[in-house]
Amino acid sequence: MALATLDRISPFLRCPRCRSALANEAGTLRCTSPTCPHHSRDAFPVVGNWPLLVDFECSVLRRDELVLATERAGTVLRGEIPAPAIERLPTALRGLWRPLNRVAARNLDRLLESLPGRSPLLLVVGGGTIGNGVASAYTDPRVQVVGFDIVGSPHTQFVADAHQIPLADRSADAVLVQAVLEHVLDPSRVVAEIHRVLRDGGLVYAETPFLQQVHAGAYDFLRFTASGHRYLFRRFEELDAGSVAGPGTQLLWSVDYLVRGLTRSTTAGRLARAAFFWLRLLDTLVPPSHQADNASAFYFLGRKRDRVMSPEEIVEYYRGAQTGRPRQRRRRTSARAGSP
Repeated sequence: MALATLDRISPFLRCPRCRSALANEAGTLRCTSPTCPHHSRDAFPVVGNWPLLVDFECSVLRRDELVLATERAGTVLRGEIPAPAIERLPTALRGLWRPLNRVAARNLDRLLESLPGRSPLLLVVGGGTIGNGVASAYTDPRVQVVGFDIVGSPHTQFVADAHQIPLADRSADAVLVQAVLEHVLDPSRVVAEIHRVLRDGGLVYAETPFLQQVHAGAYDFLRFTASGHRYLFRRFEELDAGSVAGPGTQLLWSVDYLVRGLTRSTTAGRLARAAFFWLRLLDTLVPPSHQADNASAFYFLGRKRDRVMSPEEIVEYYRGAQTGRPRQRRRRTSARAGSP
């Protein structure tokens, strides 16, 4: 696995409040700035293997709850709590429930091939689990993977809130943020943080839902159209973008949640999803223009730049099947207004 050691990334760790360097004292971390509220010795406790680098005054996370969750993660890591049931299923059955995300696999390969040659650093935002289709990032011996999430896991080096990434400016060569931005209160701020920690010309790969039901309870906040997703990354040059999964997969989600609602049973919904797995095959029959209006999720592969995409550009960006864009309507209205 290409997971970087905590010692390797320690020089890049920063205070989430003021971005000053951190000092390690007696098993805890603190901010080195005397004027920072996190200058006290117990500012950032280390629970198990994971420093909790969270500014709790500016986060929805709560310190006591996070400590307990991280302690529990340590018991999972030691094997005291069994893995989730789906992870214990045979590979063939897991494939029916959760088929390989070939779009992510293809784009991650492109991203890895574009990274510089000397131990590039890949930051995984929300890296508590290895995302579907991105395992190659963890097996590439050339890449150093840095992961964080709101709980500890074998795939993360620290716990943090993505609104305040505790890393130095321009410290990462690439960022992976898969199925995360719908679970944060302020996605624009998170993307701004991604832009900040990326080196000049650094790469980002993101996947975010459009038409999906709530799947993280109280921590599920937002959805994005294709244009909205592009504008979220308006300070990045687009290398590629499109649908991760189309209308068939979106319909499969709806079948699952419809059955859940009718039966009041999550298990029944999951069984319905397994029975109607073939609906996702319909995605291949829908052209990209219609998928842009009705996809389950979108991806974006981009490169950091300084220029910001304008509102006019995002209106022109629309790639869906619907006609009569606002700009075209304005032109027709102006032409009529100017006629005698």
